[in-house]
Amino acid sequence: MAAPLKVGGFCCRKKNPIANIIFRLLSTNSATQEEFRTKKDSKDTHFGFETVAEDEKEERVYEVFRNVAGKYDLMNDAMSFGIHRLWKDHFIQRMSPVAGTKLLDVAGGTGDIAFRFLQYIQSQTDDSIMSEENFSIPSGIGAGAYSIPSEYAEEEKIDLSDYKEDTSHVTVCDINLEMLNVGKSRAEDAGIITGIDWVQGNAECLPFENNSFDAYTIAYGIRNCTHVDKVLAEAYRVLKPGGRFMCLEFSQVNNLVLRRFYDSYSFEVIPVMGQVLAQDWKSYQYLVESIRQFPNQNKFATMIRQAGFGMVNYENLTFGVSAIHSGYKLLKG
Repeated sequence: MAAPLKVGGFCCRKKNPIANIIFRLLSTNSATQEEFRTKKDSKDTHFGFETVAEDEKEERVYEVFRNVAGKYDLMNDAMSFGIHRLWKDHFIQRMSPVAGTKLLDVAGGTGDIAFRFLQYIQSQTDDSIMSEENFSIPSGIGAGAYSIPSEYAEEEKIDLSDYKEDTSHVTVCDINLEMLNVGKSRAEDAGIITGIDWVQGNAECLPFENNSFDAYTIAYGIRNCTHVDKVLAEAYRVLKPGGRFMCLEFSQVNNLVLRRFYDSYSFEVIPVMGQVLAQDWKSYQYLVESIRQFPNQNKFATMIRQAGFGMVNYENLTFGVSAIHSGYKLLKG
């Protein structure tokens, strides 16, 4: 005789049709609950104005920057009318690095910040070496505020024969291999061989030891990261005690009238530029939307403090279109 099967408080035999129906219902309900738990465990985030799974965002952000890598600097010039050069120059001036500084530049694949860092260090070492006549950073980046993109001007001649060795070093870390390849190519074309290395890595899980760098920079990259808090925690971890965190990022425009104009320009013009200059509307639509999703100046400053940094402050650039945030690792960690 078959052993009885107890289902939901009823004792019945396996061949009992009612028991089979109840068993199937309970099994289906169990599967549904498991599916619900799986969905609940899969956290959502934003990709621009879309709500997506965290894994999907990482993949789609990678795809965006793989698509735009070749035209990234050209589009920056077009979208900002070249003003991004001024912002980046000012960013390095605010940093004021000295000879011997070990810098980690995260999400810096094309080398904009890294090259400016090396240029600034050399200008402090020997002003004559860094004169416009015998040195410039790679064409298309602009050694000065009003340099013309390489797409519209002849290649700039670069002479690094007098480049002096020092212990300063910049490590460029970017998750996107295509962006890194653009930066490497520009460095090679410029003859920049020493003082810089290129590492593929995730800002949320950096492949570096604790207390490794004097300074950490991230320019126009942190808003694309899924977990900003993890990025800040990693920045704190890899900085030496006394090290400085600096972030240059699009932010919230203060003036209401200017904000309306800025929003119209962002949503109605920039995606069109992306289509015309880079044949990519969607990527630039995402970039515009990602700016609006990023915390404003005060909220981001609070996040930096919560990560452990002290002496946190920020400076608005061009009415808050961009902002520089700065903080220091004051405690041993």
